[in-house]
Amino acid sequence: MNAVESSFVESAVDPLTSLETELRRDIPLARMMDIRIASWDGDSVTLVAPIGPNINDKGCAFGGSLASLMTISGWALIRLAMDQRGIRGDVYVQDSHIRYLAPVFGELRATARLADDESFDTYFSTLAARGKARLGACVQIASGQGVIGSSLQARYVAFGKPAA
Repeated sequence: MNAVESSFVESAVDPLTSLETELRRDIPLARMMDIRIASWDGDSVTLVAPIGPNINDKGCAFGGSLASLMTISGWALIRLAMDQRGIRGDVYVQDSHIRYLAPVFGELRATARLADDESFDTYFSTLAARGKARLGACVQIASGQGVIGSSLQARYVAFGKPAA
């Protein structure tokens, strides 16, 4: 754990619980889908949702739930990275491309990472210099036994806020 991660862990009561509470309070869809943050390691975040409120007429995950969970997962990836560094700002999805590859049965589990050609260092230096930055993320939901059920490629934009 580096110094930034250490100070983040020491200064924040529980960043995952805090963001999850905000997410469920401020985004009614996240609450209705019963989205939870399962893990965050500084490079990736995993969000989960039970199949019950996200099921379709075929007994598998509803496409809209998959799209929503993946979009929120990419947003959470960036928000957690910003929170970890003590940076305030608003994050929005700018554009995305979704592929539905196989039915997803059981718990929905979306893992978001930066796109291959992206880095948090570049993103945060651009945000500091311009007050605005864009970042690409990749999100996948597995469909049992490691098969990818759906994937999202998205670009998010953030606008910095002055320090309080």
